[in-house]
Amino acid sequence: MAIPLILAFVFGSVIGSFLNVVSLRLHSGKGVDGRSMCMSCGKTLTWLELFPIVSFLAQRGRCSGCKSRISWQYPLVEAVTGLLFMAIFLEYMPASLTGAGPLFIYLITACLLVVIMAYDWKHKIIPDAFVYTFDALALLGVFVGGSGFLHAPHLWTLLAGPILALPFAALWLFSKGTWMGLGDAKLVLGLGWLLGMNGGANAVILAFWIGAAVSVLWMLFTYRRFKARLEIPFGPYLILGLYLVLLLHVQALDLRLLASLF
Repeated sequence: MAIPLILAFVFGSVIGSFLNVVSLRLHSGKGVDGRSMCMSCGKTLTWLELFPIVSFLAQRGRCSGCKSRISWQYPLVEAVTGLLFMAIFLEYMPASLTGAGPLFIYLITACLLVVIMAYDWKHKIIPDAFVYTFDALALLGVFVGGSGFLHAPHLWTLLAGPILALPFAALWLFSKGTWMGLGDAKLVLGLGWLLGMNGGANAVILAFWIGAAVSVLWMLFTYRRFKARLEIPFGPYLILGLYLVLLLHVQALDLRLLASLF
């Protein structure tokens, strides 16, 4: 079992290297099919400089040409994608190809969410093309059972996305985008479809808790440089909450238990 998991990590980190290119070149006017190069001096990178994670460590985080620092985004995205692929294979590897539908959906959505996370963290905006694709795949997953065949979903599973996204859309509308971006509502829409009502609510709660804790720590450690208007991207925390629920089964509350009390 160890060898397939290692291969899944290696494959995921290679995919993560490509996702880095996508997130960094998105809306820059550059295509994703050009040769990789140093962002500072423009030096074309050799194949030895393109090994995920390993090349960054071997070069000590600096360009071999101009010696400028290479962003930590590169190894982090590669490592995160590798770990996600490994965890998804461990959790959802089917016994046969007929049940591989959910696995492929989770792998593709992982790629989309990694790009969303990296782009939102850097630019404070969630790109529509990726979040809409994520929503479409999450909705498709509602109709794909564990066997990989289409089935009629439960009504509450279909409603989970819109119900969870509605408060975020309302916050965006009433604050005119100052409290919450509309992209977060679009992301929660797919999150609800992917996890269902109970799982989606837990992911949102965990995202708020983790986001609040990180924000407080950030302000404490940077209080001398703290700006009155601090923009904190919420998308990465929503994605973190999603995977805490999906892969680690973390549960902050049980809506089904609460419903049984009334």
